[in-house]
Amino acid sequence: MDDKTQKRVRQLQKELNEHNYYYHVLDDPKISDAEFDRLLQELKGLEEKYPALATPDSPTRRIGAPPLSAFEQAEHTIPMLSLDNAFSDQDILDFDARIRKNTDRDVIWYTAEPKLDGVAVELRYENGVLVRATTRGDGFVGEVVTRNVRTIRSVPLHVRDDALSVPQVLEVRGEVFISQKAFMELNRRRLAENTAMFANPRNAAAGSLRQLDSSVTASRPLDMFIYGRGQVDGMGFDTQSGFLDALAAWGFRVNPLVKKQISITDALAFYRHLGELRPDLPYEIDGMVIKVDQVALQQSLGEKIKSPRWAIAYKFAAIQEVTRINKILVQVGRTGTLTPVAVLEPVQVGGVTVSRATLHNMDEIQRKDIRIGDRALITRAGDVIPKVIKVMVSERTGQEQIFEMPAHCPVCGSQVQRLEDEAAVKCINAACQAQRKERIRHFVSKKGFDIDGLGKKLVDQLVDEGLLTSYADLFFLKKEQLTPLDRMAEKSAQNLVTAIDKARQIPLHRFIFALGIDHTGENAARLLAKAFDTLDDLMAAKESEIEQIHGMGTITAKAIAAFFASPENQALIKKIRDSGVVITNTMAGTPKEKNHVFSGKTLVLTGTLTAMTRSEAKKNLLAAGAKVTGSVSARTDYLVAGKEAGSKLAKARTLNVPVLDEDRFMEMLGS
Repeated sequence: MDDKTQKRVRQLQKELNEHNYYYHVLDDPKISDAEFDRLLQELKGLEEKYPALATPDSPTRRIGAPPLSAFEQAEHTIPMLSLDNAFSDQDILDFDARIRKNTDRDVIWYTAEPKLDGVAVELRYENGVLVRATTRGDGFVGEVVTRNVRTIRSVPLHVRDDALSVPQVLEVRGEVFISQKAFMELNRRRLAENTAMFANPRNAAAGSLRQLDSSVTASRPLDMFIYGRGQVDGMGFDTQSGFLDALAAWGFRVNPLVKKQISITDALAFYRHLGELRPDLPYEIDGMVIKVDQVALQQSLGEKIKSPRWAIAYKFAAIQEVTRINKILVQVGRTGTLTPVAVLEPVQVGGVTVSRATLHNMDEIQRKDIRIGDRALITRAGDVIPKVIKVMVSERTGQEQIFEMPAHCPVCGSQVQRLEDEAAVKCINAACQAQRKERIRHFVSKKGFDIDGLGKKLVDQLVDEGLLTSYADLFFLKKEQLTPLDRMAEKSAQNLVTAIDKARQIPLHRFIFALGIDHTGENAARLLAKAFDTLDDLMAAKESEIEQIHGMGTITAKAIAAFFASPENQALIKKIRDSGVVITNTMAGTPKEKNHVFSGKTLVLTGTLTAMTRSEAKKNLLAAGAKVTGSVSARTDYLVAGKEAGSKLAKARTLNVPVLDEDRFMEMLGS
């Protein structure tokens, strides 16, 4: 290989990347498609002849690679949280009022952007080169889809650095989608090939992104807008709008409809404008996202368990259809709650066939006067969950039947009870088979013990046959007990026993989730695993200690403390451990210093720090054995006040909480 060949390859790579940028990001092509294809084929031929010249950011990486056997998983450096939803102007005004109150500001500036109906993806660049792409997953861990994302033409394989320097590590987040026109063309092609058509553009984008064969993804018309950030090393940003400007300079595709540094009144006007534009946009949107523009205020406001406090999604009114309620069934959940469910005449709502809709509880049924046989207006709340909006009273014939919640559990026959101050009606029989089955299904689910082969029907059989009285019994099952069951041959029985054995080592956060504690989902389980080194530490914790965890609510803390205080639950956990289950914890971070000045203390961070980020300060405090919470209370030992400290500083002074400026904080932290 001579220098001339090497120079030609580098020249082709650079030219083709530039033409990709002009065509797919700026929509301003400089050469014809035929000329582009000719250059690409020349580069492909040279890279095949000289593989050492094929770099990770080469345009040939967009063609696809040999199929994978399965996707790897990777943890997000910073969690990809979901957003709270708003459905009215008042919801947005209330959001603004909370922001102003919590930041002690009279006026807040926002950015607002269309909320695309696609698939959230994070891109990680190191020294300007795309090294990893992951789906959102559960917000903490996503699937690695790097090879597939490289096929998306609007995604830069190498960040442009001619207008702005590039951080050493740059994580950006955005939405992968398929335009309306491309979706119709894709379905026409699939129809001609006699393959199943996609229901809607979002499903098509999700299915295309999760192909094990990236050459299939390369054949799909995927596109991507970038709107947010994860980890950024070596460069800071004062505002969200400034970060969006940087994204455009780096060659990322940013939605041209974004409004920057606007008031809440302007944001509401923009929402109505988007509603008018929606039918004619080339891609699907289901609302608008509003974000506090100033990054320091975002950091000050922080996050809840599932969502940031500084952003919200204002959803458009969902698509609605009318159908008939044929009957109402009652389901029993793992906590004993009886939930009425409407069985509907199947109807298409927003491209999805809906045949059932939750009615939540008896109060909801009575408030909406829902009857069996009614014609009802159905929507998909958040464009996802089927819901009855109202019944068409004027269309009643007199044949409709009033529904009554049963006085006894439809599964075990035990008397049901409505707890004081709760809308839920519950079966209070802890031995109820319906509850037991649901608890076991939750226990073995993917986010819990993830035991292959334990589907709904098999769990039902195991409980009905008396082989499982609780989820702890799973670890004592023998092949000889399983073989006689329906559809369970000797090999299937052995496979299940093997799968159970493989599940005997589990991370603490998944174990907590598997227990099915009231109000404790996967996000709360992760917070607990980060706050407590071991399960024993958690089981010994008081309700007040749990409540102090940043992002943990009072109701959740009460439910967790009550669960672990129960002798029955303690006995179940002991039985699980005695069976050989090993619970590990890699989320608690570095070993805590027992003799540090902050050890055992509760601190709150507010304002902007100059020596380190708030996130770094929190990590250092946790390593020192401290607890870091999001709000000031009488139990707070210190408030660390950086620049532009707001309402938390005032509250600390009111409660006589000691306040540390940054210099004093750094001095004590270093000690």
